[in-house]
Amino acid sequence: MKKLFDVIGFGALNVDKLYKVNKIAGPEEEGFIISCEESCGGSAANTIVGLAKLGCKVGFIGKVANDREGKMLLKDFRMEGVNTKGIIKAKTGRSGVVMGFVDQKGERALYVNPGVNDTIRFEEIDLDYVSKTKFLHLTSFVGEESFESQKKLVESLPERVKVSLDPGELYARKGLQKLKPIISRCFVLMPNAKELAIMTGEEDYVAGAKTLLDAGVKIVAVKLGSRGCYVTNGRENHHIEAFKVKVVDTTGAGDAFCAGFLYGLINNKSLKDCGRLGNFVASRCITKMGARAGLPRLEELKLLL
Repeated sequence: MKKLFDVIGFGALNVDKLYKVNKIAGPEEEGFIISCEESCGGSAANTIVGLAKLGCKVGFIGKVANDREGKMLLKDFRMEGVNTKGIIKAKTGRSGVVMGFVDQKGERALYVNPGVNDTIRFEEIDLDYVSKTKFLHLTSFVGEESFESQKKLVESLPERVKVSLDPGELYARKGLQKLKPIISRCFVLMPNAKELAIMTGEEDYVAGAKTLLDAGVKIVAVKLGSRGCYVTNGRENHHIEAFKVKVVDTTGAGDAFCAGFLYGLINNKSLKDCGRLGNFVASRCITKMGARAGLPRLEELKLLL
């Protein structure tokens, strides 16, 4: 079968309302808002847009409502060259929204209002659409229904479609046992160090990565923030330093890393180069406000290569 796509994403679609604040207030504290921006987001969606900017053929499975946010999400995808045929349009309900508060150091606190994201039924997914991709990239949902649909989809996939997973803290907290149907089929799993520790119970990320390899994952890429990343496939492992940049906003840095790493895998780069590409795309992302404004184009990546 002819592969039409390099990667299809499957995750929540959200409009991010980002507030730049003087500080992230704790209980009984007050802070103030410096500025506010609205942009399209969702973890898998950010990764897919990152890949589109790098010239990859990409599509998406998700759900939006017939509201302002839903129209905004679809329009933004089309502008970036993302195929939207896999996106389900709900007749009722509201599209997903994330309220984000970003302090002056670029640290953030997020609150998710999932809306119709959490109502994706397996029967609504176009299996033919998904079977035409090299990679299916999964990220987390808040609710159980869409998670169950992801599990069923992974079990129904043709063997030739490779699965990648960026678990996020929501899925990490489900634990290895609950995630097993997806993890055992994963070609690449890309958690950050905290998510890896939650998932595996191993504080040491090298030991945590080995646990995932033992569970059937082929490649593990651990995102270490300012310390770069650790990548392993069991035969080789590399700790790859981060690129030094001025941090404006860390929103979407992990999603950007996934885009760079998957770009490397699609283009048959070495494990070490995949890690460098992930670090590079993440480093560009954090120089601008929001998850997508800083994502690099292919020309910038070619300079690195």
